[in-house]
Amino acid sequence: MRASGTFTVHEFTPAPVPESGIRTAAEVGVATMRKEFHGEVAGRADTLFTAAYDQAAGVGTYLAMESFAGALHGAEGTFNFAHSATTLGTGRDGEYFVVVPGSGTAGLTGITGTGAITVDEDGTHRIRFDYRLPAE
Repeated sequence: MRASGTFTVHEFTPAPVPESGIRTAAEVGVATMRKEFHGEVAGRADTLFTAAYDQAAGVGTYLAMESFAGALHGAEGTFNFAHSATTLGTGRDGEYFVVVPGSGTAGLTGITGTGAITVDEDGTHRIRFDYRLPAE
């Protein structure tokens, strides 16, 4: 099945990063995020976000682990999903998106799948899950 929706980031809170003796040209950061989803994907997520990013060049890579609570096509429950991508200043590359196996609860128990996140030119954030649930 495929479920699509839009989402809004309601909170982005940088977190302290332990001091490292290794310096690179892209600063490493960690943050927590709270998101709200609308459409066939409806609910909210708490996100642990890590990135190495050069602000001036607009180039870097992020990794995110999300804990989702809500519904896909009306099937309610919770699960985790992970995603990453590289920003090249004018687009995204090397995208990865996976539902964490064994993380589903309630109506989403046994969920598996992949997906994608895209950002429209007007800044609208879109999410898509291509998923399976066990046959009942």
